[in-house]
Amino acid sequence: MEEVASEAPMRRDPVVRAVTQADIAEAISAGLRDFQAKPLYGMVFGGLYALGGMAIVLSVTALQMTYLAYPLAAGFALVGPFVAVGLYEVSRRREGGLPLSWGKVLGALRGHGDDQILLMGGFIFVGFTFWIILAHGIFAIFAAQLGPGGESLAMLRTPTGLAMLAVGSAVGAMVSFVFYAITVISLPMLVDRDVDFLTAIITSLRAIQANRAALLGWAVFIALVLFIAMLPAFLGLLVALPVLGHATWHLYRRTVSETPA
Repeated sequence: MEEVASEAPMRRDPVVRAVTQADIAEAISAGLRDFQAKPLYGMVFGGLYALGGMAIVLSVTALQMTYLAYPLAAGFALVGPFVAVGLYEVSRRREGGLPLSWGKVLGALRGHGDDQILLMGGFIFVGFTFWIILAHGIFAIFAAQLGPGGESLAMLRTPTGLAMLAVGSAVGAMVSFVFYAITVISLPMLVDRDVDFLTAIITSLRAIQANRAALLGWAVFIALVLFIAMLPAFLGLLVALPVLGHATWHLYRRTVSETPA
């Protein structure tokens, strides 16, 4: 009975607080401590994420569509926040002194019994599909300018290929930031609180608006760490994803509070 009472979701209205670079540094330190304390959970989720990235690259290679490997690997970062839901639950339980088990951690995907997290997951996967279609469209436009042979990787050494990379990277950055703004606070909030996903999204956008510099810096940091982690055959994600996931939870806790009673 005590655990049930201690796990009751908070229902107060969310209030967005100002955060600084110092808060981000503290969140990273706390995330690293969570990973060091419970590395198995982190490495399992990081491993699943890494396997997903490998599967995407191997699939496009087998289909002789290697020109899509870069945009798909980059767009795959959109799925990261949903994969990290279990990591948010690990951090939440460690913070609250609650017992940890795989059943409890995986059960976080059900949210508070209302499927709000699964709805967010569906939204994220639709966004990833949209990015795949968009990336393929950008490639098709530039490849058509090169004529026969435009689908080979050699095109990337041409001015047209470089222009394609520039346009694709710019569009990808904009799409990624939109999804980052929507999910950076909303997903940990859905794990923590009994709210609907629209309230969580609105709170996330309010947090971005109130903390543009700090949360933009956090977005850039995440992008750089994930990019570096993907270079060694995605294996760096075994550590990078869990540390970032735990850190995101702690940054959420510093960014959102409840209305004073």
